[in-house]
Amino acid sequence: MMQMLAGITVLDFSQFLSGPSAALRLADLGATVIKVENPAGGDICRRLYISNLDIDGDSSLFHAINRNKQGIAVDLKNDADRQRLLPLLKQADVMIFNFRPGVSARLGLDYDSIKTLNPGVVYGEITGYGDEGPWRDKPGQDLLVQALSGLCHLNGNADQPPLPFGLSIADLFAGEHLAQGILAGLLSRITRGEGSLVQVSLLESILDVQFEVLTTWLNDGQQPPRRSQVNNANAYIAAPYGIYATADGFLAIAMTPIPRLGELLGCPGLLAYTDPKQWSNQRDEIKRLLSDHLLSGTTADWLQRLEAADVWCARVQTWEQLTGSEGFKVLQMLQAVDRPDGGTFLTTRCPIRIDGERFFSSKGAPGIGEDNRLLS
Repeated sequence: MMQMLAGITVLDFSQFLSGPSAALRLADLGATVIKVENPAGGDICRRLYISNLDIDGDSSLFHAINRNKQGIAVDLKNDADRQRLLPLLKQADVMIFNFRPGVSARLGLDYDSIKTLNPGVVYGEITGYGDEGPWRDKPGQDLLVQALSGLCHLNGNADQPPLPFGLSIADLFAGEHLAQGILAGLLSRITRGEGSLVQVSLLESILDVQFEVLTTWLNDGQQPPRRSQVNNANAYIAAPYGIYATADGFLAIAMTPIPRLGELLGCPGLLAYTDPKQWSNQRDEIKRLLSDHLLSGTTADWLQRLEAADVWCARVQTWEQLTGSEGFKVLQMLQAVDRPDGGTFLTTRCPIRIDGERFFSSKGAPGIGEDNRLLS
């Protein structure tokens, strides 16, 4: 297997999801990632259960986000333990932290301290809200960041309260942004011959994710996002954009001229909306007509008509339907990862392909201190 980052050593001091997800991406691309945990219980994520699923005494989330890493246990508040860590601090190419502001400095692991030991290090840091300002000490937790960011006012129908995403989107994007910044730092080290400090916050990442709609709001007189009363999918996109119930399931329909949609679906009520401005101004009215009509046929019937006309649409699938489909199977997105008890569990692989090659690894998450031989 091609190892694009072979020879790069990463010390991952981070916990939970954001920092470890960045380290995971680097590991899947070939870096040697060493997870640093407290010997008294390890990463708190080991006990952060998103369901009742337990894998060898730890949460499924911990195993999914920390696979393909080595692991050492060090008490960072203990001077003797920190001395044992010193050779790795001097040799590592990358370090990743997501401590609260000020914690790294108290431990002597802040960027200024580390770069005196290791001038070439690429030091990656994730915080909740940055390292200054009135929010710096707020807990950097995904739901709280979503709430503060304005994102929740984009989701759900207009008569519903603000809704968060159904996954930890701030954590995940912050991890991806940190990985991008670290790769840029490694490239810069080649050209400039020195390391760098790469900083990301959950809030900045979730604001960047909103660049499309936030830019619209900033430049259209700051009109609040107007969620549809009916099948809202994007507060800024005209009808028919949304998900609709059919006689036996659900159908997603993206941007499509309304009269054309009326012709294809045999819905005469839609033919009157010939002015594209109506598709926004009378969005809910159009969506109600369409919603009522689509209940009269099955998802397969509507797909057959729309796909033949190259209309952007898709069946709304469950995970069972998705994983059973040929379209999913050809992607080879799943891999079996080894468990400490000798079994395996299924998870996703790295989504990146390089020169046509997919990146798989069967190495599971480390036990606490499993690789303490790496310490002096």
